[in-house]
Amino acid sequence: MSPSITTTLSASPGAEVATGGKDDFFWAYTEEPHKTRRLEIIKAHPEVLKLCGPEPLTIPLVLAVVGLQIFCAYLLRHTAFLSWPFILTAYIIGATANQNLFLAIHEISHNLAFKSPLANRLFAIIANLPIGIPYSASFRPYHLTHHKSLGVDGLDTDVPTTVEAWLLDSVAGKAFFCTFQILFYAIRPMMVYKLPLTWIHALNIASQLAFDFAVVRAFGGRALAYFILSSFLAGSLHPCAGHFIAEHYVFNQLAASSAVKTSVPTETYSYYGVLNLLTYNVGLHNEHHDFPAIPWTRLWKLNEVANEFYRDLPCHHSWVGVMWQFVTDKDVGLWCRVKRKEGGRKVGGNGKQHRQPLDATL
Repeated sequence: MSPSITTTLSASPGAEVATGGKDDFFWAYTEEPHKTRRLEIIKAHPEVLKLCGPEPLTIPLVLAVVGLQIFCAYLLRHTAFLSWPFILTAYIIGATANQNLFLAIHEISHNLAFKSPLANRLFAIIANLPIGIPYSASFRPYHLTHHKSLGVDGLDTDVPTTVEAWLLDSVAGKAFFCTFQILFYAIRPMMVYKLPLTWIHALNIASQLAFDFAVVRAFGGRALAYFILSSFLAGSLHPCAGHFIAEHYVFNQLAASSAVKTSVPTETYSYYGVLNLLTYNVGLHNEHHDFPAIPWTRLWKLNEVANEFYRDLPCHHSWVGVMWQFVTDKDVGLWCRVKRKEGGRKVGGNGKQHRQPLDATL
């Protein structure tokens, strides 16, 4: 196992988890851990609630990155698509910038740019423009459901489906997943459940199509190709893309054991490395799930104030190391996720609690 990754298995008192073997997920029968820890932190440090609220700095940063991507697209308008200057610019600058915009949209989805929810919805559409494909309006309800229904079967679309885990349970399959993971994250939610089309979805689509058309008319097709390639590479074999896997996959040698587990493994992992500077501190993922209303600029303060709650949690030290271990370690893979059969609720749906009968054989 990679020495750069902490793999200690931790458990919650009284928690129970079972799995049917290598070809199964971890099935938990307790609620997700973040609500419990949030209440404990508020009791011990009520001042952390003052950290909640919008971060205005997000607004100029998003506009600057959008401007950077438009400028790069303009510079590459006459550059051959398969040339090294085009590909390297898309990988080094474009993929990093679009990953940054992915995570800006993540922040905005939590209403952390403006006080007004409507202003956040509209600003997310602007952040979406250099990505080339409309997704900000759909991302928000799927992502907020991920928070409200962490690991819940049929609701949390961040968890791989059984078909994905079964088909890609090999080194080659995991390498394929890492290379094309942006496509899995784009398509999987629609396969799990579909959202109703709302006016904000329609505006997102119309705005993106109008922007793409304007870019092609003004700069040519290669400019739009730059945006699309940047988005693909941002969710492929790129250092910043490691966060997709680092956040919730169970990294422990015991994860693929055929023995029945008697404790719930840690299901959210933080990363405290330098790439947080480019990704709105998304690496502080335990902190983010504990307090989704605290913006990226104040997550480090949360960690400092409530450090006794975070210092002993297993964490990652390298997103590149995460991807390498995910692909090469036979005991880590798409099955290594904690799932629940009940609980949670859907955001953007009818809001009712989602329940499925427990299967005692799991």
